[in-house]
Amino acid sequence: MNHINISPAIPVPNVISVVGPRRLLVGHLNLSNRSCKLALSWRLRPSVLVRYGGDNIEIVEKRGKDGDEADDGFYMIRCVELARKAVGCTSPNPMVGCVIVKDGIVVGEGFHPKAGQPHAEVFALRDAGEVAAMNSTAYVSLEPCNHYGRTPPCTESLIRAGVKRVVVGMVDPNPIVASKGVEKLREAGISVSVGIEELLCRKLNEAYIHKMLNGKPFVTLRYSLQSADVTVGKMDPQLLRENDCIVISSKSKMLLPLLQERKKPLIIIVHNCKDSSPLCVPAFLMDDMTRVVFFLEKNSVIEPDMESNLKKQGVEMVVFDEINLYSIIEYCSGQGMCSILFDLLDRDDVDCCGVLESIVDGDVQKVVVEAVEGETEQFWGIKVGRKTLKVKNVQVKSVEEDRVLVEGYVSQIL
Repeated sequence: MNHINISPAIPVPNVISVVGPRRLLVGHLNLSNRSCKLALSWRLRPSVLVRYGGDNIEIVEKRGKDGDEADDGFYMIRCVELARKAVGCTSPNPMVGCVIVKDGIVVGEGFHPKAGQPHAEVFALRDAGEVAAMNSTAYVSLEPCNHYGRTPPCTESLIRAGVKRVVVGMVDPNPIVASKGVEKLREAGISVSVGIEELLCRKLNEAYIHKMLNGKPFVTLRYSLQSADVTVGKMDPQLLRENDCIVISSKSKMLLPLLQERKKPLIIIVHNCKDSSPLCVPAFLMDDMTRVVFFLEKNSVIEPDMESNLKKQGVEMVVFDEINLYSIIEYCSGQGMCSILFDLLDRDDVDCCGVLESIVDGDVQKVVVEAVEGETEQFWGIKVGRKTLKVKNVQVKSVEEDRVLVEGYVSQIL
């Protein structure tokens, strides 16, 4: 059965009778209600067949692989989908999704909505309820924590609920957690499987993983292949959601899309001593109530009235001896951020800021290029000043009309 993505809030039909060891009969349903059919279809594992007839639904388990392991990947993909509901809201925490399955039926789902709130496992167990959670299998995209932070350990919640098996997408790279959650569950007699759909789970939290392993934020460069006189006002909102901080030049004419989410990225506007243009904050940024910080160099000339004006607008100003990639990354790291997006609309922005002149291997992890569809077949890298960033694992996705976003991971800087 194909994966059907619906809201877990749709009620699950009650099973009213059992017909044989591999057959269930569900009755008294309004089968004209499509959402009811979808709810039942999703809540059953992919190795079952749903037959609709009259006012009853017959559920017949298909022949296939034996054991719960046959469907582990299916449910882990659902965990990742749930986790992505909180894109842009959980940092510095990772995004995590959890699915509780019992007797081949999804009885509970949950995800971590934001830092400080309960984790995905807690919400999924609440959704399942005590009876359904007992002797169930819990699927979770990231290893359950085993320490007290803002919330109690998730391992204790799973053990207390009587879960018999836990399937983990990937081990948490956080040294406070790393494998300790898995060990705790196994010590409690719970069967644990690790590494299911691991690449998908790692992609979900690539910025968090990078921060944990390297101690600094995950850096993405955004670039446009369009000509400089084209107004770029259609930046993919998802890019803003996925990053904790957006860095732009004070000369940039780009319009950022407004976000409705409560948590919005920090906007850093770089204005160094080479830039003679007056300081000002784009009106759309202030209307959006986004936190804005100006990065200035100590030799930058600022008129007193302008400085006073900006402070009244709530704009922060940070002064450096010299603004470069290192100083920006260090600032963001000190603010607890996991990801930074540098938006470079054209080469002039790069030259006037001078931020990337000293870029070396390891400074940048990812490149996102905005381009017209059909111009990306030979894309293998971009030039930044005198440097060339070679990329690998290139993916192209359509975002609007004839525009595409090309994503690739930096393999080498020449």
